[in-house]
Amino acid sequence: MKHAGAAALRRLEGLLEEIRARPALRERRPGIFYHKSKAFLHFHEDPVGLFADLRGAAGFERFPVNCEAERRRLLDRIDVRIQK
Repeated sequence: MKHAGAAALRRLEGLLEEIRARPALRERRPGIFYHKSKAFLHFHEDPVGLFADLRGAAGFERFPVNCEAERRRLLDRIDVRIQK
């Protein structure tokens, strides 16, 4: 699964805007976010859809982000993890 390219990131623009609104996160490159100087969130594209990898206690966890419900779930998890 390859990292999301420019076209895939354009499809996620609304989601990316919501993520960028969180001051605890820094976007070092398009679609690649850091929290407290650690890689925290990035996106992948695959023939079956788009996915986000979000850092958790045991490493990165993959979340599908192809519909509004999936994107909302990711945002909820981001908020929980940046509170720690």
